[in-house]
Amino acid sequence: MFNYCSFTHQFKLSFQVTKTFDIGQLVSSGDISAEGHLWRIKCYPRGTKKDKGDYLYPSSSIRAAGVSISFALIRVQPKTPKLSSRSLSWTRTVLHPLHVFKPKGNSDRTRGWSKFVNLSVLESLYSSNGWVIIMCGVKVVRDDIIGAPPSDISSHLGILLDSADGSDVSFVVGGKEFPVHRVVLAARSPVFKAQLLGPMADAKMSSITLQEITPSTFRVMVRFIYTDEFPSDAELGDSPTEKLQDLFMAADRFALDDLKLLCTRKLWDDVCLELKKNCIDFLGDESNFRKAVLTDGFIQMVLKFPSVLAQLRVKVWA
Repeated sequence: MFNYCSFTHQFKLSFQVTKTFDIGQLVSSGDISAEGHLWRIKCYPRGTKKDKGDYLYPSSSIRAAGVSISFALIRVQPKTPKLSSRSLSWTRTVLHPLHVFKPKGNSDRTRGWSKFVNLSVLESLYSSNGWVIIMCGVKVVRDDIIGAPPSDISSHLGILLDSADGSDVSFVVGGKEFPVHRVVLAARSPVFKAQLLGPMADAKMSSITLQEITPSTFRVMVRFIYTDEFPSDAELGDSPTEKLQDLFMAADRFALDDLKLLCTRKLWDDVCLELKKNCIDFLGDESNFRKAVLTDGFIQMVLKFPSVLAQLRVKVWA
């Protein structure tokens, strides 16, 4: 019965002890971690005030929301009346059918049976100084949809670009020919869409010559159109800033906003660091430092960026 459960918990109730319980007094399992949630199993041996203390009331609290739960409560009873009261073995019988509920919202949710078993019936199961065991099993029923694997369409489009299979137009840039697919370029760029699929004369041409762009820049731009791949530092070569500027201009020309943003971020990271280094080197000269330190701008800079002063000290007093 409990093989399917995410976890189980049992309450071993002593007849003598539970007789001293007040109505509404509970025994609790404490927090139980299972299936990524925190649970707490509670049992009210003398019931609650709502049911006037006539019934035993077991319940489950979940400190999470958005999952369905199958909650089965099991009563156990003596296997044979011939055994002594302290050494009873038990078989399990379902007292209530399976109950499924779905917590909503972010607050703690408690579910159970307020009238699980009448105390008079439960008392008949006890013998003098005897015990009754209540078993609880909880199963988290996940509604997760099987996720699709990550898309690899960009790799396939990259292969299509490299093979030129099905290409229907070529761009000539700096004397080099680049076969491409109209629909791919048109899908990514409104400028290419107007040029290749609109009423312009280029839409009927099989070869189009582009000016004011280098072959290397066009190659990188088309690769990005097909695959979303941004060039690595190695591909940018020895003059990365210059090539990034050219690529930014090409992206702006053909309305490739994502590529423009990536170029801007890369230029910001590289150029600003280089500019900062050059400024510190300049101010690191003692004569330049003595002139700059008297200006309001220098004081404001130190107040906003105190770490710069530490770097200048190393340069000036090295």
